[in-house]
Formats: sequence, C-alpha cells, structure tokens
Amino acid sequence: MTESEQSFATLLEKVKKLKAEGGVDLSTAEDLSLAVMNLISLEEHFFFTGVKTGDKEYFDTGAEVREQRKELLAKLIPDHEGETWCASKHLLSATMRLVEVGYKLEGDGKKEEAADMFKRAYKIYSVFWLLKLKLVAVGRVPAAPAGGKLEQIINELANCCDE
Repeated sequence: MTESEQSFATLLEKVKKLKAEGGVDLSTAEDLSLAVMNLISLEEHFFFTGVKTGDKEYFDTGAEVREQRKELLAKLIPDHEGETWCASKHLLSATMRLVEVGYKLEGDGKKEEAADMFKRAYKIYSVFWLLKLKLVAVGRVPAAPAGGKLEQIINELANCCDE
C-alpha cells in the first residue's frame, strides 16, 4: 500500500469512527458555511464597487460585512491553529466562485465545463469539512487513491436535509 493509500485509509477509519459515535449533524453548519461564502462574496463586491465608483461608503459597508463574516466564521472554526482559519476562509471563497463560474458556463450552454467546475467546487468544499472536523490538518489532505474520492467521505458524514 502506498503512503497516499495509507493516508486515505486512515482518513476513512476516522470517518467510520465518527459515524459509529453517532455521526455528525452538519445541517446547521452547512447553512452557516454557505452564509459565510456569500458574505465573502459581498466583501469582494463592495470593494470592487467602491473602487469603480470612488464612493468610499462601499468600503465602510464592506468593513461591516467583513466583521459579520469574521464572527460567523469563528462559529464554524472556533478552535483553529496555524493557518486553519485562513485556509477555511479561502476554501469557502474558492468554492463559491467555482459554483458561480459553473452556473455562468451552464448558462452559456457549456454543460461539460460547468459540470467540471461544480465537481471542483464540491471537492474544495469537502476539504473545508475535513479541516473543520479535524479529520486532516492543513497541508495533510491525502490524495484519494484510484476509485476513491474525498467527496465521498463528506457524503457519508452529512445529510444537509436532516432537520
């Protein structure tokens, strides 16, 4: 077994243990992660609008949105070490942008390219959850062996429709 396969197998064992202990209710946290994604996007929009219009009030509004985003991200990542906080923020941001690109491509009739963007977005979103659940550390996300997918791990742990 290669080192990559061993790392992935170890990760799968952690997931099985979590499930055996009753699983993880991610439904509220999933909603909160989507809210944080949208707040990150709003920060960016207020920045660009402020620059384009020269109206500094957009920067003030962006700063208010940023404070909300920081507070809510802290609820998602309360105990963070090193770069986990920043990595989480950027993983969520990248997820949101890839989803938006996917929908734009789909609107342009580029279904295969859109599907690729959606697949990439979900894989990045899955890495966020692996970090949040402390199943992996930053810089230690194992490559899935042939036939294995990181996304499958999150699918096993979470059902966003449970209320």
